[in-house]
Amino acid sequence: MPVSAQLLPPRYRSPRRAGSGAMGDIYVATDEVLGRDVAVKLLAERYAADTGIRQRFKREGLAAARISGEPGALTIFDVGEWEDRPFIVMEYVSGGSLEERIRSEGAQPPERVLTWLGEAATALDAAHRHGIVHRDIKPANLLLDDRGEVRVADFGIASAAGFDSMTLTGTVLGTAGYLSPEQAMGKRAAPASDLYALGVVAYELLSGERPFESDSPTTEALAHVNAPVPSIAERRANLPPELDRVFQRALAKDPERRYGSAREFVADLRDALTNRPTGLTAVLASEEPAQRSHRYLVPLALILAAGVAGAIVAAIVASGGSDPQVVTRTVAGPGGTTTVERTVTRQATPPAPPPPPPPAAAGASGHTLNDNGFALQRQGNYAAALPLLQQAVQKLAGTGPSDPYEGYANYNLGYTLYRLGRCDEAVAYLKRAEHLEPDRSEPRAIRKQAQRC
Repeated sequence: MPVSAQLLPPRYRSPRRAGSGAMGDIYVATDEVLGRDVAVKLLAERYAADTGIRQRFKREGLAAARISGEPGALTIFDVGEWEDRPFIVMEYVSGGSLEERIRSEGAQPPERVLTWLGEAATALDAAHRHGIVHRDIKPANLLLDDRGEVRVADFGIASAAGFDSMTLTGTVLGTAGYLSPEQAMGKRAAPASDLYALGVVAYELLSGERPFESDSPTTEALAHVNAPVPSIAERRANLPPELDRVFQRALAKDPERRYGSAREFVADLRDALTNRPTGLTAVLASEEPAQRSHRYLVPLALILAAGVAGAIVAAIVASGGSDPQVVTRTVAGPGGTTTVERTVTRQATPPAPPPPPPPAAAGASGHTLNDNGFALQRQGNYAAALPLLQQAVQKLAGTGPSDPYEGYANYNLGYTLYRLGRCDEAVAYLKRAEHLEPDRSEPRAIRKQAQRC
């Protein structure tokens, strides 16, 4: 709705209120210098006399400006004051927020979720590289531009290295539904806290509800500290059980046990959702049983064996091997008090995982090299998979439509390079896979992520 033009400097014409943030109101106005609509965040008048809040508000703009221009981050155009009220001018995006999508549509299609999370992960990892912790990652702060791409917004309570801290340990800042356990306990937030919140967002986008959703913010905040992560596969029958392992790590109570980066989390989420699809899997799924040739049986056995090995390794990591496992639960005590019960159990020494498949023999075909490389990928052994897949691509080069394995090998090699952090090298192979397999979405999706890292 239109508001008084005196709220903002004369440069920003026809301001209209578009929403509210934690510390102020958001207006859309026309910048007569740039000749386009911009979003202007103005500190609420009730806070304008508080020096500490004014400083925090300005720090928001300076922190956001550090990553302005990074993929997935809103561009900051100006930070200033007008009539004794600080303001921040940023680009205007018109596609609404992920919160609005969840509210109107519920759970989202997995491929759409992966795309959105990948875009948010790129911005979040960039912020962390610049020493910035967002502290309030949630669907309402993940905005969609006119192309439907996610932009991370609202660094209103962000912590940035190099700025004086405005937040003391013991103060809880953030939104209850997305608070990391350490934030809920009043501890200082770190990059791992943002990654936890992104895990909650992912859980909500896929299932339509937060993992610890409650009508009581206090109850929900405490659940982040004490409650076990509920199975997302049990909440949504269409989701694979492999997701539970990913969310156990993403939402680990101990920050040290979480993912090291947002990109790593999204990559594992993609693996779990797609069961690491390759062209081989697609061929097996599309052929009639009577038409499947025997040459696919051994690779499929390797795939299944590698999946079992990965599950064993994941179980060992999750339980801490032979170390004690501590299970914590909160129960009602006398007089309305709360008691924390801790159960300690010893884990038997787990059996060693089976060894990886042997390296391909000299003179192995491109098919065999690809299948063996894929089996190593399934175990997470990308370094060992790399030389096999490089050889596979070389041997299969030029076979094109007559042999779908060329597309499979290029995708597998591109994905492996991406997981190894060699993103620039990955792009060429992923583009080749896109060309050879235009009907598959995975090469395009991973290529976009590789181009941003």
